[in-house]
Amino acid sequence: MGTPFIHHSDHGVQYAAYAYVELLQAHEVQISKAVVGKAEENGYAERFMRTIKEEEVDLSDYQDFADAQHQIGIFIQNVYMTKRIRSSLGYLTPVEFEIGGGLAWGGSPPDKPPPIPP
Repeated sequence: MGTPFIHHSDHGVQYAAYAYVELLQAHEVQISKAVVGKAEENGYAERFMRTIKEEEVDLSDYQDFADAQHQIGIFIQNVYMTKRIRSSLGYLTPVEFEIGGGLAWGGSPPDKPPPIPP
């Protein structure tokens, strides 16, 4: 897995620690934080983490951190992005939405999303 583009968090002290922020900046990761008192801004990130935990982490036994990172990456690519439809995307998967072949543009969904390399 590569470096993330955005790191979104709440205002927890661990996310404001100088060394942590410096590490993110050194890797050119954009830091995003919810507005204090606006918990709903974290809704998408919280739901994403819950889905990963319930549908992958809780159902798996990992050998070590590297195995966990690899298996979670596979889950995101092969399940979360290609098989889980989203009401916010017109009941398309993210891949279907991104390739533009779906109902959001008045067309019909593709027969099969493009393969995502492992």
